Amino acid sequence: MRVGVFDSGVGGLTVVKSILKANFFEEIIYYGDTARVPYGTKDKTTIISYSLDALEFFKNFEIDMFIVACNTASAYALEELQNNTDIPVIGVIESGVLALEQSDLDDKSHIVVLGTRATIDSDLYAKHLRKVGFSNIDSIATPLFVPLVEEGIKGSILDESMKFYFSEISKVDVVILGCTHFPLIEEEISLFLNNCKTIHSGDAIVNLLQKRYNLKAITKKTKISFFASSNPDGLKKVAKKWLELE
Repeated sequence: MRVGVFDSGVGGLTVVKSILKANFFEEIIYYGDTARVPYGTKDKTTIISYSLDALEFFKNFEIDMFIVACNTASAYALEELQNNTDIPVIGVIESGVLALEQSDLDDKSHIVVLGTRATIDSDLYAKHLRKVGFSNIDSIATPLFVPLVEEGIKGSILDESMKFYFSEISKVDVVILGCTHFPLIEEEISLFLNNCKTIHSGDAIVNLLQKRYNLKAITKKTKISFFASSNPDGLKKVAKKWLELE
């Protein structure tokens, strides 16, 4: 079984890491639209257009499933993508909400959603969470986290950024990491917010694949290929580091 994983840049590699660990697929093909990153500052029409371009790219590979590992693309383009192909198209927002719904949290739990401006402005996480019974939701755009993750910057600069974004937040039960960059600072975010629980897009996708498609680990080692719309060598370098590839 061959899966295509699409992201606006390198962030979706955190989703790939979880999928690799689960070992569901014989082959993973990753495509990062690095020439046009970030999507989080783009308008809806542009995000849809770019996402459909990515779907067109994957038509060269006869994939069996298409995972949209970009929260912004999941928020604005998932329906269009699903309408333009016969294969399953899975987004990270629905999987994140499912993971939270299956948790032991009650409906009064304080949920904080973090993401790009576009993801937060879509209000899609909050809408889906309200549909399944949660109501105490804060959605915060945290765009500074993306370049900090990509530059590998933590310490005092990250701390000051969290102070800036979280100054009015207290008694958090769970944080949804609504950008695939954020799992790389998951521990720092959780610690800053008094060791709250976190929802990781990659782990949530794995959970959804198990529940909805009954996927199980295979014995064969997964083959993985990386493609990018710009600087593919740069993407491969990040992949080698983040995925701890040999």
